Amino acid sequence: MSETPPGGKGPVAWMAGHSVGANLIMLILLVGGYLSMRKIKQEVFPSFNIDMVEVSVVYPGASPEEVERGIVTAIENSVAGIEGIVEVTSTAREGAGLVLLEISVENDPVTVAQDIKSAVDRIITFPEEAEKPKVKVVSRQRPVLGLALYGDVSTHVLHELGEDIRDELIGHKGISIVEVEGIPPIEISIEINEENLRRFGLSLPEVATKIRSLSREVPAGGIKTSRGEILIRVKERKDFGKAFGEMPILTGKNGNPILLKEIATIHDSFEETDRFSRHNGKPAVVLEVFREGDQTPLTVAAAVREVMEKIRPRLPQGIKASITRDHSKVYRERMDLLMKNGIMGLVLVLVLLGLFLEPRLAFWVAMGIPVSFMGSFIILPFFGFSINIITMFAFIVALGIVVDDAIVVGEQVFTYRQEGMKWLDAAVNGAKDVAMPVVFSILTNVVTFLPIYFVPGRMGKIWKMLPVVVTVVFVVSLLESIFILPAHLGHRKEGKGIWILNVLAAWQAKFSVWFKVFISKIYGRFLLATLHYRYVVMAFAVAMLMMSLAYSFSGRLGFHLFPVIESDFSEAIIVLPYGTPASRTEEITQRVLKAAQEVYKESGHPELVLNFALDIGKEGSHTGRVRVNMAPPTVRNKILTTDQFTKKWRARVGEIPGVEYLRFASDSGGPGGRGRPVTIELSHRDMEVLRKASSELADALITYPMLNDIDDGFEQGKVQYDITLKPEAAVYGFTARSIGDQLRGAFYGSEVLRQVRGRNELKVMVRMPHVDRYNLATFEKLMVKNPQGAYIPLSAVVNISVGRSYTSILRRNGRRVVQVSADANPRSRAGEVLDDLKAMVLPKLLQKYDGLQYSVEGHRADIR
Repeated sequence: MSETPPGGKGPVAWMAGHSVGANLIMLILLVGGYLSMRKIKQEVFPSFNIDMVEVSVVYPGASPEEVERGIVTAIENSVAGIEGIVEVTSTAREGAGLVLLEISVENDPVTVAQDIKSAVDRIITFPEEAEKPKVKVVSRQRPVLGLALYGDVSTHVLHELGEDIRDELIGHKGISIVEVEGIPPIEISIEINEENLRRFGLSLPEVATKIRSLSREVPAGGIKTSRGEILIRVKERKDFGKAFGEMPILTGKNGNPILLKEIATIHDSFEETDRFSRHNGKPAVVLEVFREGDQTPLTVAAAVREVMEKIRPRLPQGIKASITRDHSKVYRERMDLLMKNGIMGLVLVLVLLGLFLEPRLAFWVAMGIPVSFMGSFIILPFFGFSINIITMFAFIVALGIVVDDAIVVGEQVFTYRQEGMKWLDAAVNGAKDVAMPVVFSILTNVVTFLPIYFVPGRMGKIWKMLPVVVTVVFVVSLLESIFILPAHLGHRKEGKGIWILNVLAAWQAKFSVWFKVFISKIYGRFLLATLHYRYVVMAFAVAMLMMSLAYSFSGRLGFHLFPVIESDFSEAIIVLPYGTPASRTEEITQRVLKAAQEVYKESGHPELVLNFALDIGKEGSHTGRVRVNMAPPTVRNKILTTDQFTKKWRARVGEIPGVEYLRFASDSGGPGGRGRPVTIELSHRDMEVLRKASSELADALITYPMLNDIDDGFEQGKVQYDITLKPEAAVYGFTARSIGDQLRGAFYGSEVLRQVRGRNELKVMVRMPHVDRYNLATFEKLMVKNPQGAYIPLSAVVNISVGRSYTSILRRNGRRVVQVSADANPRSRAGEVLDDLKAMVLPKLLQKYDGLQYSVEGHRADIR
């Protein structure tokens, strides 16, 4: 018959009586957690697939209406009926169409994406000029840092240098993925003027066809001989402009070949684009460095800096390298914050529990923090989580709660010990007494965080990590406090211990005597007084509650879904009338940049600003952006905060005539800086109805004094020449196709072929010279070639009407939509404005425009 263990029976008593098992479990949690932590994926922001599938199609040279008709509607019709699609949002822009399909949470985005790709591949009505559709699941991935190379050199030099440095970066064992940004795609442009075309009886589409047939690489099989197989291959592929120039494009009257270079000017350069970047006022190329696999943000950033230390001395004169965005700093700061808070938590637990209870007990209670955190790293990999700023935030949240259960157990053990019970019996009985309350306390905490796990959509994918991490830490902490802690507290021999702990225990005993006197003499009397005047105390509490509620409902307490957090950069976004040349946009953007530089110089602190970045043409030649990357908060807040710098910058720029939109922001990129407080989406099948309704709604928003920067969602589009064929065109043998091909070849270009040169895709285009393509007189005097070889004035065979194209066309679930938006004052209640609009303004629009729909804050309602 076995002897009853000290402290009674049960798992708690067994663990308390067998300290070897408890120590072994603690060692497994600490060592196993540490090893798992070293192998778990580390990243700045969590990478995940968003429940959306993206279908994109490039349609070069097409207007938004043509993209909508030929691309967007075809895709929308093809995916209709696919299970799992919740909403379809489409955007038709100049030269490209984009369709975003939101997938329900019950369906796997990858599986639905395969169904969507199959449906899109079956479309046979895409225009011939449209490129192959691309279907992908939208994922969130951000670079670790950006490396800018800048200087007063040509684009060719920057491109070659960027590729060379990219090779060196990838050659480092700590770097796997590097992408070069800011350089247009390479292109060979073959330009033939109209005079040469007519002299040799050619048209641009004919030249493109001829070059395409001459530049081929054709494997022709092999000949099997007695000595082995001999491969046959036609090798007429051309990779460089000079090789294309040597092509015999025609045969002269004397029988000698006429080479392409004799009738054309060939540029082996880059695609014509209105987008370019500047860094500190000079042309720049940016290398984006990503983490991959087991790489961490810190190791990737360190590897880049190591490579750059070797490269900088070898950079050509006049070219500099600068790190523009280093997200590893955010990762390090969050890690440092977690470590700092963890150390502070350990110190506070040790000091306070050691002061009020007992030093040795305080030590083992404080050990619950590292044991719980390290133990959680053993479990988290099974959920597919990484160490990122979200999971580290979850650890910070759990830090203040994780030792509560251990404190409760330790306090109960200490109470039994004061009553004269042996250490082992006190540990077992104390743990048993509070086991049930501690379990329900942990469950209460878990239930508090659990609803976050079920938040749907993109935000849900980010924040679902919070409840999982917190729950795992709480569960490990619960097991540690109930089973491991009693074993440590119960195995202390009476009258023995480390001398320093004995000294601290003596000091704690003296403090305990003083504290008991304080409780009985001061706090006790105060408590009796509050009980005696209980009605006064209750009246005071009710008065405080009423004052708090009154302040909340008075409108003085602002409400924001996310706090507006100051960014590490100040930004200005410039939008000019649609179609504005890039040169004019650059002129205005440079003016805004100069104002920022003046504010920087006036501060008198060179350390305030890290660098200035300028970007032209991201959303078209009419758009520009200036970004001022500020010093870290610890430096800039002593001089000028980002918000203060932005206000001075705005004042220095003043009003700029002819600018459609100019917005300064000091909170871009943060959760509080995304989106506009008041946004109403109007929907109708008729674009003209939408234009009128949005204009009237914008006029209504102007009447609200708390709103500013009203945007009706419409921009005036480019002037567009609409061409139709005259009856005479058929007489001359022209068709819409032949006219369209010759016009496209003249002003956009006839694409000859695409092939890979090095790492880059090379496009070969045949077109008219640059000076002719940018001259309206060329269009007015253009001659087109008919099938018989005669050249006829374009104006003789076509009718030309002048109109305007849309800047872009937004569609949702098959209907055209437009968004009317406004910014709100920081202390205003945007929700009340929206309620007023839904009650007063929007219903009136129905009376004028039948069939109108609107969406406010994601909730769609038919206002009929």
